[in-house]
Amino acid sequence: MNNIADQLQLAYHNLAQKCAELSVNADKIQLLAVSKTKAASDVMQAYHAGQRHFGENYPQELADKATELAHYNDICWHFIGPLQSNKTKLVAHSAQWVHSLDRLKIAQRLNEQRPDNLGKLKVLLQINISDEDSKAGIAPNQMLALADEVAQLPRLQLTGLMAIPAPGDSEPAFAAMQQLSRQLQQHYPQATELSMGMSDDWPLALRYGATMIRLGTAIFGARDKHKE
Repeated sequence: MNNIADQLQLAYHNLAQKCAELSVNADKIQLLAVSKTKAASDVMQAYHAGQRHFGENYPQELADKATELAHYNDICWHFIGPLQSNKTKLVAHSAQWVHSLDRLKIAQRLNEQRPDNLGKLKVLLQINISDEDSKAGIAPNQMLALADEVAQLPRLQLTGLMAIPAPGDSEPAFAAMQQLSRQLQQHYPQATELSMGMSDDWPLALRYGATMIRLGTAIFGARDKHKE
Protein backbone atom coordinates (compact mmCIF):
# COMPACT_ATOMS: atom_id res chain seq x y z
CA MET A 1 0.00 0.00 0.00
CA ASN A 2 1.30 3.41 -0.93
CA ASN A 3 2.17 5.53 2.09
CA ILE A 4 1.29 9.03 0.96
CA ALA A 5 3.02 10.77 3.85
CA ASP A 6 6.30 8.90 3.20
CA GLN A 7 6.10 9.52 -0.54
CA LEU A 8 5.44 13.19 0.04
CA GLN A 9 8.39 13.46 2.40
CA LEU A 10 10.59 11.74 -0.18
CA ALA A 11 9.38 14.09 -2.92
CA TYR A 12 10.32 17.15 -0.86
CA HIS A 13 13.68 15.58 0.04
CA ASN A 14 14.45 14.94 -3.63
CA LEU A 15 13.30 18.44 -4.54
CA ALA A 16 15.58 19.99 -1.92
CA GLN A 17 18.53 17.91 -3.14
CA LYS A 18 18.01 18.87 -6.76
CA CYS A 19 17.56 22.54 -5.88
CA ALA A 20 20.85 22.48 -3.94
CA GLU A 21 22.57 20.85 -6.90
CA LEU A 22 21.27 23.56 -9.25
CA SER A 23 21.74 26.44 -6.77
CA VAL A 24 18.00 27.10 -6.86
CA ASN A 25 16.16 28.43 -3.82
CA ALA A 26 13.87 25.54 -2.87
CA ASP A 27 11.54 27.91 -1.01
CA LYS A 28 10.62 29.47 -4.35
CA ILE A 29 9.54 26.16 -5.93
CA GLN A 30 5.91 25.13 -5.47
CA LEU A 31 5.26 21.40 -5.46
CA LEU A 32 1.71 20.55 -6.52
CA ALA A 33 0.32 17.22 -5.41
CA VAL A 34 -1.78 16.16 -8.39
CA SER A 35 -4.72 14.35 -6.85
CA LYS A 36 -6.89 13.70 -9.92
CA THR A 37 -8.86 10.44 -9.72
CA LYS A 38 -7.76 10.06 -6.08
CA ALA A 39 -10.20 10.03 -3.18
CA ALA A 40 -10.67 13.00 -0.89
CA SER A 41 -9.28 10.76 1.86
CA ASP A 42 -5.97 10.64 -0.04
CA VAL A 43 -5.93 14.43 -0.21
CA MET A 44 -6.54 14.49 3.54
CA GLN A 45 -3.58 12.18 4.13
CA ALA A 46 -1.33 14.50 2.15
CA TYR A 47 -2.81 17.51 3.94
CA HIS A 48 -2.06 16.05 7.36
CA ALA A 49 1.49 15.39 6.15
CA GLY A 50 1.86 19.11 5.46
CA GLN A 51 0.81 19.50 1.82
CA ARG A 52 -1.41 22.47 0.97
CA HIS A 53 -1.31 22.85 -2.84
CA PHE A 54 -3.25 20.29 -4.89
CA GLY A 55 -3.78 19.95 -8.64
CA GLU A 56 -6.97 18.68 -10.27
CA ASN A 57 -7.73 18.00 -13.95
CA TYR A 58 -11.51 17.64 -13.99
CA PRO A 59 -13.88 20.49 -13.06
CA GLN A 60 -16.54 18.38 -11.36
CA GLU A 61 -13.98 16.39 -9.39
CA LEU A 62 -12.32 19.64 -8.30
CA ALA A 63 -15.65 21.12 -7.19
CA ASP A 64 -16.64 17.95 -5.32
CA LYS A 65 -13.36 17.75 -3.41
CA ALA A 66 -13.29 21.47 -2.69
CA THR A 67 -16.80 21.17 -1.21
CA GLU A 68 -16.05 18.00 0.78
CA LEU A 69 -12.84 19.47 2.19
CA ALA A 70 -14.06 23.05 2.59
CA HIS A 71 -13.36 22.95 6.34
CA TYR A 72 -9.66 22.74 5.46
CA ASN A 73 -9.73 26.37 4.48
CA ASP A 74 -6.02 26.67 3.77
CA ILE A 75 -6.03 24.13 0.92
CA CYS A 76 -5.06 25.83 -2.33
CA TRP A 77 -6.67 24.21 -5.38
CA HIS A 78 -4.96 24.42 -8.79
CA PHE A 79 -6.95 23.48 -11.87
CA ILE A 80 -4.47 22.05 -14.39
CA GLY A 81 -6.60 20.31 -17.03
CA PRO A 82 -8.36 21.36 -20.23
CA LEU A 83 -11.39 23.52 -19.57
CA GLN A 84 -14.58 23.76 -21.61
CA SER A 85 -16.81 26.82 -21.49
CA ASN A 86 -19.72 24.95 -19.90
CA LYS A 87 -17.51 23.98 -16.91
CA THR A 88 -15.91 27.32 -16.12
CA LYS A 89 -18.26 28.17 -13.24
CA LEU A 90 -17.17 25.09 -11.30
CA VAL A 91 -13.55 26.17 -11.59
CA ALA A 92 -14.20 29.87 -10.99
CA HIS A 93 -15.92 29.00 -7.70
CA SER A 94 -13.52 26.29 -6.50
CA ALA A 95 -9.94 27.01 -7.60
CA GLN A 96 -7.39 29.60 -6.60
CA TRP A 97 -5.23 28.92 -9.66
CA VAL A 98 -5.87 27.88 -13.28
CA HIS A 99 -2.80 26.61 -15.16
CA SER A 100 -4.47 25.77 -18.46
CA LEU A 101 -5.91 28.99 -19.85
CA ASP A 102 -5.69 28.95 -23.65
CA ARG A 103 -8.69 30.88 -24.97
CA LEU A 104 -10.04 34.37 -24.47
CA LYS A 105 -13.61 33.03 -24.22
CA ILE A 106 -12.62 30.84 -21.25
CA ALA A 107 -10.83 33.77 -19.62
CA GLN A 108 -13.89 35.98 -20.03
CA ARG A 109 -16.20 33.37 -18.52
CA LEU A 110 -13.88 32.77 -15.57
CA ASN A 111 -13.73 36.52 -15.02
CA GLU A 112 -17.52 36.87 -15.15
CA GLN A 113 -18.15 33.90 -12.86
CA ARG A 114 -15.44 34.51 -10.26
CA PRO A 115 -17.09 35.51 -6.96
CA ASP A 116 -15.77 38.84 -5.66
CA ASN A 117 -15.30 37.47 -2.16
CA LEU A 118 -12.75 34.90 -3.39
CA GLY A 119 -10.34 37.48 -4.73
CA LYS A 120 -8.60 37.33 -8.09
CA LEU A 121 -8.21 33.98 -9.81
CA LYS A 122 -4.54 33.44 -10.64
CA VAL A 123 -4.10 32.18 -14.19
CA LEU A 124 -1.30 30.76 -16.30
CA LEU A 125 -1.36 30.62 -20.08
CA GLN A 126 -0.91 27.09 -21.42
CA ILE A 127 1.54 26.89 -24.32
CA ASN A 128 1.34 23.94 -26.74
CA ILE A 129 5.11 23.92 -26.82
CA SER A 130 5.52 20.68 -28.78
CA ASP A 131 2.84 21.63 -31.34
CA GLU A 132 0.75 18.53 -30.69
CA ASP A 133 -2.69 18.23 -32.24
CA SER A 134 -3.88 16.27 -29.21
CA LYS A 135 -2.79 18.87 -26.65
CA ALA A 136 -4.51 22.01 -25.49
CA GLY A 137 -2.64 25.29 -25.43
CA ILE A 138 -1.81 28.20 -27.66
CA ALA A 139 1.07 28.53 -30.09
CA PRO A 140 4.06 30.45 -28.73
CA ASN A 141 3.46 33.30 -31.16
CA GLN A 142 -0.03 33.81 -29.70
CA MET A 143 1.22 34.28 -26.15
CA LEU A 144 1.48 38.05 -25.95
CA ALA A 145 -1.84 38.70 -27.69
CA LEU A 146 -3.71 36.49 -25.22
CA ALA A 147 -1.72 37.91 -22.30
CA ASP A 148 -2.78 41.43 -23.28
CA GLU A 149 -6.44 40.38 -23.29
CA VAL A 150 -6.25 38.49 -19.99
CA ALA A 151 -4.42 41.31 -18.25
CA GLN A 152 -7.45 43.57 -18.80
CA LEU A 153 -9.88 41.26 -16.96
CA PRO A 154 -10.36 42.59 -13.43
CA ARG A 155 -11.05 39.32 -11.59
CA LEU A 156 -8.10 37.46 -13.12
CA GLN A 157 -4.43 37.82 -12.30
CA LEU A 158 -1.95 36.85 -15.02
CA THR A 159 0.83 34.99 -13.22
CA GLY A 160 2.82 33.09 -15.86
CA LEU A 161 2.93 30.09 -18.20
CA MET A 162 2.36 26.32 -18.21
CA ALA A 163 3.34 23.55 -20.62
CA ILE A 164 3.21 19.78 -21.02
CA PRO A 165 5.90 18.71 -23.52
CA ALA A 166 5.50 15.74 -25.80
CA PRO A 167 7.22 12.53 -24.65
CA GLY A 168 10.89 12.72 -25.59
CA ASP A 169 10.74 16.47 -26.19
CA SER A 170 11.22 17.67 -22.62
CA GLU A 171 14.58 19.40 -22.82
CA PRO A 172 14.06 21.50 -25.97
CA ALA A 173 10.51 22.25 -24.84
CA PHE A 174 11.61 23.38 -21.38
CA ALA A 175 14.36 25.53 -22.90
CA ALA A 176 11.83 27.16 -25.21
CA MET A 177 9.43 27.75 -22.31
CA GLN A 178 12.17 29.45 -20.31
CA GLN A 179 12.68 31.90 -23.16
CA LEU A 180 8.94 32.51 -23.50
CA SER A 181 8.69 33.16 -19.77
CA ARG A 182 11.44 35.76 -20.00
CA GLN A 183 9.66 37.35 -22.95
CA LEU A 184 6.35 37.50 -21.06
CA GLN A 185 8.02 39.07 -18.03
CA GLN A 186 9.38 41.88 -20.17
CA HIS A 187 5.75 42.92 -20.69
CA TYR A 188 4.26 41.66 -17.42
CA PRO A 189 6.98 41.59 -14.73
CA GLN A 190 4.64 39.97 -12.21
CA ALA A 191 4.06 36.92 -14.46
CA THR A 192 6.98 34.98 -13.01
CA GLU A 193 5.46 31.51 -12.58
CA LEU A 194 6.50 28.68 -14.89
CA SER A 195 4.52 25.48 -14.34
CA MET A 196 6.25 22.55 -15.98
CA GLY A 197 7.69 19.22 -15.01
CA MET A 198 5.92 16.13 -13.73
CA SER A 199 6.90 12.94 -11.91
CA ASP A 200 9.21 11.75 -14.72
CA ASP A 201 10.91 14.98 -15.83
CA TRP A 202 10.69 17.54 -13.01
CA PRO A 203 14.47 17.67 -12.33
CA LEU A 204 15.04 18.77 -15.93
CA ALA A 205 12.24 21.32 -15.65
CA LEU A 206 13.95 22.88 -12.64
CA ARG A 207 17.12 23.28 -14.68
CA TYR A 208 15.14 25.44 -17.11
CA GLY A 209 13.47 27.70 -14.60
CA ALA A 210 10.33 25.87 -13.48
CA THR A 211 8.76 27.46 -10.41
CA MET A 212 5.93 24.92 -10.09
CA ILE A 213 6.24 21.17 -10.55
CA ARG A 214 3.26 18.81 -10.72
CA LEU A 215 3.70 15.43 -9.02
CA GLY A 216 0.94 12.85 -8.97
CA THR A 217 2.26 9.30 -9.32
CA ALA A 218 5.32 10.08 -7.18
CA ILE A 219 3.04 10.96 -4.26
CA PHE A 220 -0.24 9.10 -4.70
CA GLY A 221 0.86 6.13 -6.79
CA ALA A 222 -0.57 5.11 -10.16
CA ARG A 223 -3.74 6.86 -11.29
CA ASP A 224 -7.07 5.09 -11.26
CA LYS A 225 -7.46 4.80 -15.03
CA HIS A 226 -11.11 3.70 -14.88
CA LYS A 227 -11.98 7.04 -13.27
CA GLU A 228 -10.54 9.13 -16.11
